[in-house]
Amino acid sequence: MTWSPGIALAFIIAAMLPGLILSLVTTSLVRRWAPKLGLVDLPGERKVHVVPTPLGGGIGIWVGLVVPFAVAQVLVWYASSHPDMTFSSNLLQRGWDFAQPHLSGYQEKAISLWTLLTLATVLFTVGLLDDLTGLGWKIRLAVQFAVAATVVWFLDWRLSFFVDVPLIPEIVTLFWIVALINSFNMLDNMDGLSAGIAGIGSFMLASVLLLAPDPTTAGPQLFVGGFLLVLTGSILGFLFHNRPPAKIFMGDAGSYLIGFCMAVMTILATFGSYENNRQHAILAPLCILAVPLYDLITVLYIRIREGRSPFQADKCHFSHRLVEMGFSKTSAVLVIYLLTMTCGLGALLLHMVDLIGAVFVLLLVFCVLSLIALIERAARRKERNRSQ
Repeated sequence: MTWSPGIALAFIIAAMLPGLILSLVTTSLVRRWAPKLGLVDLPGERKVHVVPTPLGGGIGIWVGLVVPFAVAQVLVWYASSHPDMTFSSNLLQRGWDFAQPHLSGYQEKAISLWTLLTLATVLFTVGLLDDLTGLGWKIRLAVQFAVAATVVWFLDWRLSFFVDVPLIPEIVTLFWIVALINSFNMLDNMDGLSAGIAGIGSFMLASVLLLAPDPTTAGPQLFVGGFLLVLTGSILGFLFHNRPPAKIFMGDAGSYLIGFCMAVMTILATFGSYENNRQHAILAPLCILAVPLYDLITVLYIRIREGRSPFQADKCHFSHRLVEMGFSKTSAVLVIYLLTMTCGLGALLLHMVDLIGAVFVLLLVFCVLSLIALIERAARRKERNRSQ
């Protein structure tokens, strides 16, 4: 079946809708049970919420991600043993006609898929234990590096730089995974912020993969793109409960799960290749995730500059700094949404332009981040002058 806009839309809806519904319902149930389970985030000096709020929204995201793949696995096994199935419904028949050629490919990737989901579940579990009992940062970081090392050296998944330098791709991939895990964890500091950025980022990454053909098949990258769409659906289901004013937080369980899945998908996806002379397209994830990485880098810089531990939680995140400049909390979140989409739109162009065009796209992203930094700097100077 030819890949067309109508089929693409149907694919997007079919991939996102089950996870969205499951996450929406599960998160609603967790909201009711969270106090009994001890999953409550109490107000504190470094927090912006003023009333006790349920934790555990990550459970809804996990269910919305894992259960659709479990159901899909069962359906693939059944369909593989009944290749001559027909349906009275025209819609179901068209869906079957589209899916049938991809069944063998799905089966080939099943082991990798469930290995990925198992590792994601390990991080989810560690995050959930931290939500419940408060694990030390050393334990959490050790588990993150252990899982990332498993991805790099056991599964042999790593970033491609189109350069053959021993160990560099492995080390960069290791820190890339850990950085994204902690980036989304740090973003979870205002209602709807981390989940909204993750939803925007995962959908944009999926869009790039559905628009940019895989050089080995000349078709859209359905498997990685499909995974990201399922993740997007599960995030949106949770975001319904997390939008301002938030009724529940995702906790470390959700942010660890999201950050890890996003990191691994950027590793497994093919953004650029020598075949189409678009090596620069490998920078698409950096464009889409530029704002979360900006927040991570600036927060670590501020903490180290002030002589504090980089792992000490505080209120110096990008969103907090926007509020100090005069934005409301909701406006600050919306500003970061728009900045993420602005940088992400550049990623959609990278596979369509030549090297000169890619330079302009990257300069656009750089200018957006530089503008943010300059505005923040001016605001801090004004505040210092006022206090003197």
